[in-house]
Amino acid sequence: MAMAGGGGLNRSSSRGQMPPQELLDDLCSRFLLNVPKEELESFERILFLLEQAHWFYEDNSVEHNPNLKSLSFKDFTSLMFKSCTALRPYIAHLDDIYKDFNNYKFRVPVSGAIILDDTYERCLLVKGWKAGASWSFPRGKRNKDEEDHTCAVREVLEETGCDVSTLLNLDDYIEVSIGQQKVRLYIITGVKRDTVFAPQTKKEISEISWHRIDDLLPASDDAVSRGVNGMKLYMVAPFLTGLKAWIATHPPVLYQKSEASARGLFCSLMHPLCSGLQKLYVL
Repeated sequence: MAMAGGGGLNRSSSRGQMPPQELLDDLCSRFLLNVPKEELESFERILFLLEQAHWFYEDNSVEHNPNLKSLSFKDFTSLMFKSCTALRPYIAHLDDIYKDFNNYKFRVPVSGAIILDDTYERCLLVKGWKAGASWSFPRGKRNKDEEDHTCAVREVLEETGCDVSTLLNLDDYIEVSIGQQKVRLYIITGVKRDTVFAPQTKKEISEISWHRIDDLLPASDDAVSRGVNGMKLYMVAPFLTGLKAWIATHPPVLYQKSEASARGLFCSLMHPLCSGLQKLYVL
């Protein structure tokens, strides 16, 4: 299923009204002041909470009130530090805090899934919301104390609307390190190609569709981030070698059934001949 979607928000809109203090106070109370204390022990955790507040602001407040100004996460964070009493003392250090947070995000482990059709010839990819976004397997960052497989199920459900909890095998996964980030993708089979997919989150996924694995292989040794069809495959290419190796040792169930049927047909055809030869031998 392919999904049409507009471009994402790369920067703050130059139009619209700034959010009123009442709304900022509500966001501060909802996402910061009423969370467990351990969630406020580091600026990394605080900015993760502010990230959720930003999504809520964009997906709900701005969507329901078009007069509100759309903000980038950096501008939203700055506004919250200025508006929230608990954060205001640290406003002078915001640039360093924001920089450290971005570095931290690239170290948080990621989990997701490689979903194959019943022939193992196609896999499901999702495309990000922002303009120029690349394709990837459905995946996302692990929450604090979250298991890899739990994160994978959650992220696949959020990005595709497909619940793979009963299809996930803990032993079937491919794990690579991209920079300082560990990425583990579980291999999921048994998903029908006519399954209807729809993201459960707003403004995150613009398209969901099946793609032939052979078309995703790098066009050349120098084009590891683009497939033969020109698709951006930065988050796909590192897993293709491992995926092909896994498929080579795990024939699809459809193939196994066809092979078994062929053997059965062969035996049924050969049985009369074998019986005749046996009688001749006895005689």
